[in-house]
Amino acid sequence: MTFPSDDELTAGPNALEGLVRPDWPEDFRAGFACLVGRPNAGKSTLTNALVGQKVAITSGRPQTTRHTIRGIVHREDGQLVLVDTPGLHRPRTLLGQRLNDLVRETLGEVDVIVFCLPADEKIGPGDRFIARELGQQHTPVVAVATKADLVSRERLAEHLLEIDQLGSWADIVPVSAVAGDQVDVLTDVLFARLPLSPPLYPDGELTDEPENVMIAELVREAALEGVRDELPHSLAVVVEEINERPRDDDDPRPPMLDVHVNLYVERPSQKAIVIGKGGARLRDVGTRARKGIEALLGARVYLDLHVRVAKDWQRDPKLLQRLGF
Repeated sequence: MTFPSDDELTAGPNALEGLVRPDWPEDFRAGFACLVGRPNAGKSTLTNALVGQKVAITSGRPQTTRHTIRGIVHREDGQLVLVDTPGLHRPRTLLGQRLNDLVRETLGEVDVIVFCLPADEKIGPGDRFIARELGQQHTPVVAVATKADLVSRERLAEHLLEIDQLGSWADIVPVSAVAGDQVDVLTDVLFARLPLSPPLYPDGELTDEPENVMIAELVREAALEGVRDELPHSLAVVVEEINERPRDDDDPRPPMLDVHVNLYVERPSQKAIVIGKGGARLRDVGTRARKGIEALLGARVYLDLHVRVAKDWQRDPKLLQRLGF
């Protein structure tokens, strides 16, 4: 993770000119919050709800997040930078170990940790594993009962009691990111844990992820819809190049971009799943992903998708590096 340097934050308004607005209240707070939890605990959906716009991919399949995607929450009294991480889990591959290392590295660099525990599932070994990890951190932890809209009030009360018994938390907040329930309450709780600080990012900026990463995540999200459980762990997406087509100066339409993307799987059978019969599924992936990419880039997009086999890439250090892990 790359944060603004100490020099930038202490050199005064002139050093930040052009980066952030030059005036802010004396009680302005700004800092970083990290969302953790086992796979499919609702972290990405909660990130999007807090920011108010989609900045992290969501899927019904576990372990869809591969990068620490930041969403930025702006208020008059502060700025909260959300870091969404892969789910902490007991790793079975080199990729899994690297994702866990990424989470642990992030935990030591933030001001508050958000521990997501879905209300529609009982607390299990994965949650206890994460709770033990968080118990070794000095950073305050806010436990969040996600997906609160999916259970009865009685079940939610039981879940909150189970969370309380799981560890020592700075706060416990039930939230439904989909319904928007208690999202504002959680925001207030997190802002209260931030240090006094000038703004860290310009007004209106919602994420600092590179466009290539966001495009790859949108393609990945589309490709994960409606597939078997085995595929999410085996799918990697790389944006190879983006080229703008020439056009006349008086053309009133948005620019046209050629976006070339490779999807990598580990076995030929997985390639067949992604492509589908007669290429129908891959065309559907392209159609759904293109809509999000055009909204992201503000341009018309021709999306060129290719599926390639990189055998056992999750266990191959060279392939992991090539694919950006």
